[in-house]
Amino acid sequence: MHGERIRVWDLPVRVFHWGLVATFAIAWLTSEDAEAPHHWAGYVAFGLLAFRVAWGFVGSRHARFADFVPRPAELRAYVGKLVRGREPRHLGHNPAAAVMILFLMAMVALIGTTGWLMTTDWGWGSEALEELHEGAVNATLLALVVHVAAAVFESLRHRENLVRAMITGYKRP
Repeated sequence: MHGERIRVWDLPVRVFHWGLVATFAIAWLTSEDAEAPHHWAGYVAFGLLAFRVAWGFVGSRHARFADFVPRPAELRAYVGKLVRGREPRHLGHNPAAAVMILFLMAMVALIGTTGWLMTTDWGWGSEALEELHEGAVNATLLALVVHVAAAVFESLRHRENLVRAMITGYKRP
């Protein structure tokens, strides 16, 4: 406990989150003009993802998948309450946010895998692989817009700054 706040997001989760933000932005901004930074950003993002998956099993309470990945019935119930404007506040990730996290992680894995394959003899010059890579990036960009909008919505709805919480690690109890 820290005053009227409680530590929710540990340092590894926050480093993963903001590191992924940075590497995705670098990879996206350098996709056409700077091959080496683009590749390195992708490799670092892939490494961050591998770390986060491991941390999801051994990390602190709210970092663990067991703490936030919902069962289908939990997700349906939460979305039903959300639609009615009666969704409960969650100290960690809410069920909808958990699904978004899993989706974003899967997309980073797909982007990283297809990007790496395009550098191999097997995937070099493959239009299908390049289209899959670019399509995954575009789907991820759309999901990121939804993710940020949802964070703003939830911040206003529950009167807490979720961006600040992901920087400091603290939320109110």
